[in-house]
Amino acid sequence: MAASDPQKLILKADKLTKLSMTRWSADWRQATELYEQAAISFRRAKNNESAKEAFEKASKGQEMLASPWDAAKHMEAAAALARELSNWREVADFYGRASELYMQCSRPQPASDALGKGARALTEAAPDEAIQMYINACCILEEDGKEQMAFDLYRDATSLYVKLEKYGDAASLLLRWGLSADKCNATQSQCKAYLSAIIVYLYANDFKQAEKCFNDCCQIDVFLGSDQGRCASKLISAYREGDGEEIKRVAQSSTVSHLDHVIIKLARKLPTGDVSAFRSEALDEQEEALDEDDLT
Repeated sequence: MAASDPQKLILKADKLTKLSMTRWSADWRQATELYEQAAISFRRAKNNESAKEAFEKASKGQEMLASPWDAAKHMEAAAALARELSNWREVADFYGRASELYMQCSRPQPASDALGKGARALTEAAPDEAIQMYINACCILEEDGKEQMAFDLYRDATSLYVKLEKYGDAASLLLRWGLSADKCNATQSQCKAYLSAIIVYLYANDFKQAEKCFNDCCQIDVFLGSDQGRCASKLISAYREGDGEEIKRVAQSSTVSHLDHVIIKLARKLPTGDVSAFRSEALDEQEEALDEDDLT
């Protein structure tokens, strides 16, 4: 049978799944075996389109046989072939379906991995969809109590947000990463995520949001007493004072050098705007505070 024409195997398998006057029930077991043989033969012959379709059918067959694990494996194979064919819609759909099938057999790790593979495949062709797949993959791991295993996914999604110049979204995701790190007592990663979020806001020249983020993070003791917390404090102070040279000095510090590469690149470009304006605003706020205190 292995030497048979794969197209004939597909035709034979299709007949086994269709009811007729002489066939009252589908023979999914034999049909699935034929689909699998055909898929392997097509793939070996570099006929990727036919191989993809055969793996799809084999996946459906394994579902009908109540074997979601094998169905997921075949769906991943179809997704990989769709990637070779640059069929990005099917890449997203197939990896998403594979993830669902893995969850059906209570396997969150491969379910998350499938979404991660899909996201990496879609980085260039459909970056927004890739980010959503990364986030969904993180959710699966977090719901399973495996937050630390999601860190690389957060890192990849953050890099993609930065590449798309969606700095607010990148900072928000970093803060979410910090919360995830907190749940698994990964203090160092938590503090790095918070400092990274502040740097992203500063790079986007949104000092008000950076300052608010810093104040919120300082409510967390582990950050307040950390190297990352002290580094963030120096950055915020330098912005308040409009001291561009101090900003550059802090951005070159060893604490920043230990952050992820994409954040280091942003930090090295600080300040991105005219920081003297921030000093003027800070002085105006001080004067307003003094006027409020003046009782005469």
